[in-house]
Amino acid sequence: MVPPSISAPGGAGHQAKLRTVVAASSLGAIFEWYDFFVFGVLAPVIAKVFFSGLDATAGLLAALGLFGAGFFFRPIGAIIFGRVGDRLGRKGAFLTTVTLMGGATIAIGLLPTWRQAGAVSPLLLVLMRILQGLALGGQWGGAAVYVAEHAPANKRGAATGWIAVAAAPGLVGALSLILVLRAAMGDARFSADGWLAGWRIPFLVSALLLGISVWMRLRLSESPAFQALESSGGLAKAPLREAFGRWANLKLVIIALVAVMSAQGAVWYTVFFYAEQVFLERFMKLSPDTGAALLLIATMISGPLYVAFAALSDWVGRKWVIWCGMTLALVAFPPGFHLLAQFANPALVSAQARTPVTVVADPARCAVQFDLVGKSRFLGSCDIAKAALANAGVSYLNQARSGSGVAEVHVGGETVASFDGRELSSSALTAAKARFETRLRTALSRAGYPASADPARVNFAGLLAVMIVFVIAATALYAPIAATLVELFPTRIRYTALSLPYHVGTGWVGGFVPVSAFAIVTASGNLYSGLWYPAIFTGISVVTLPFLLPETLGRRLDP
Repeated sequence: MVPPSISAPGGAGHQAKLRTVVAASSLGAIFEWYDFFVFGVLAPVIAKVFFSGLDATAGLLAALGLFGAGFFFRPIGAIIFGRVGDRLGRKGAFLTTVTLMGGATIAIGLLPTWRQAGAVSPLLLVLMRILQGLALGGQWGGAAVYVAEHAPANKRGAATGWIAVAAAPGLVGALSLILVLRAAMGDARFSADGWLAGWRIPFLVSALLLGISVWMRLRLSESPAFQALESSGGLAKAPLREAFGRWANLKLVIIALVAVMSAQGAVWYTVFFYAEQVFLERFMKLSPDTGAALLLIATMISGPLYVAFAALSDWVGRKWVIWCGMTLALVAFPPGFHLLAQFANPALVSAQARTPVTVVADPARCAVQFDLVGKSRFLGSCDIAKAALANAGVSYLNQARSGSGVAEVHVGGETVASFDGRELSSSALTAAKARFETRLRTALSRAGYPASADPARVNFAGLLAVMIVFVIAATALYAPIAATLVELFPTRIRYTALSLPYHVGTGWVGGFVPVSAFAIVTASGNLYSGLWYPAIFTGISVVTLPFLLPETLGRRLDP
């Protein structure tokens, strides 16, 4: 798993030890990414079985919000386990995180569904997602610090690059297992609402992965830098206060967040989650199997690119490799997503250009459909109309009118009146939505809007080409980050200080990409407007990185 070019000074013994360190850290990271990705990939199934008490749109929003909510707790986990790692040692901290992550994931596979336990079911799911978020918040910082503190200075980028690689096999493993199970069991059995449903298996497989990861990490010793710091009596007694209460250190935390991690979170989750699961499958109506195959190939391609860009940073420096990656993403996203639409569903693009759709409603009665925990109910006539159109993959214009009348959807020469569902019972609401969506689908069909992407017209090669450009941008941005952040902070507070900006960027900025972009789309009516979310965060980093981030290549990691 570790290339021959990664070697430590001091002969074969040191080289073998470094290989073990990198392998164990990467394996644990693969496992934890697998656990987290399984939930992301299965979000539509999660919406069906754990939120069946909600309508389809609210269920999907709740599942996407819950996916993001797991990320919300990552910075908290970074603070908790960062303090443990700086006070008690790197090894113990990330051994604990992998155990917590695995236990929570296994538990999800054993939870009762809404049909089996009612409202307690999503509450238990939320608890498990919180534990997953806390664990992943401590995992990455521990692995990055541990590997970097073992690696020689001239190979630190290449060594820590293997932690970035871990995201690829984690996602590939999750996707592959789910695809195989769907094919073997059929979608009905896989997505069933029962104890023997196939969707439980990917979560339960974590028991085997957990055992291997714990065994590997138990074989490791403490990092040399931490041992030296401990021997000299230089351990930080209050790492949180020292990291965030002293301006010299806090300034570095802010720089890492603003100049690097905001872009990393926005770009990475736009490429590997929003592009396929929301934009292509939800909006463009690409079949889930085609979308999963596309993402699987793109993710496999990302593996060697992480290694290449991480090694490149050992030659040319960290900051400019990172900056080139984020800049490429910022430039490529707008035309790239338009190309994805054209390659995935040209009939939908043509219908949109030929027969625009308009929502006529009082703007004061239209909500921004942003909900992180699935509790909000968007039941006004405007909200129902917009959600239905977004779920149908239809862009629309907004035409304002005053008054209390219900919102209307104009499709060519047809008008489809929405309805106000705020006073309806659950059963009446479900029936009314079904009638409205049937009338809307009929009007859209007459105007030439396809219900799904035609497999015969899908340009898979074109989709893959666009995704490869996105993957190059994401991997160039992400690969050198571990080495950069480790080199940026002093040993006494390294685990704590680098973990927080990393997980605010990936957890809060990145984790909320799907639900935030979906809310922007429903508010604006433009299927491409969700890109404003990653564009703003990435643009801030593109502008600030050259001036704020120092080049860290070659820095010593001595206490």
